[in-house]
Amino acid sequence: MSAESTNIVGGPKRHPSGPGPEIMAAETLEGNDVYNPAGEKLGTVETIMIDVPRGRIAYAVLARGGVMGVGDKLYAIPWAALTLDTDRKCFVLDVPKDQLKQAEGFDKHNWPRMADERWASDVHAYYNQRPYW
Repeated sequence: MSAESTNIVGGPKRHPSGPGPEIMAAETLEGNDVYNPAGEKLGTVETIMIDVPRGRIAYAVLARGGVMGVGDKLYAIPWAALTLDTDRKCFVLDVPKDQLKQAEGFDKHNWPRMADERWASDVHAYYNQRPYW
C-alpha cells in the first residue's frame, strides 16, 4: 500500500449493491467512531480533509471530548494511520489514549494551516506515518 492508503478490515470487500468499502462518499465515514486496539473510544471522525492539488485525502479530523460538539478538541490524524473496520463500522487508530491526549490538537475556531508541510510533517511523525506527498 502507498503512504496515503487506509487499511480495510472486516467482511467481504465487494458488495453487489454498492461501491463500498473501497470507494465511498466521505460523508459516509464522517461521524464514525474511532477506537484504539484496546477497545477504548478515542473520538469521532468530524470531517475528512482533501489535499485538492494532489487529489488525495490528507487527514481525518478527530473530535473528542465536549458534549454534542461543544468543547470538542480536534486532532488531525493522517489518513494512513487509520484502519476502517467494516464489520464494526468504525475506524481503528493504533495509539494509546494517553498519546492522543498529549497530541497537538486545536479547537473548531482556530484550525492550523494544514497545507503547511512543516506542520503536516510533524503530525505524520507523531503518528509514525510517512507524509502522503
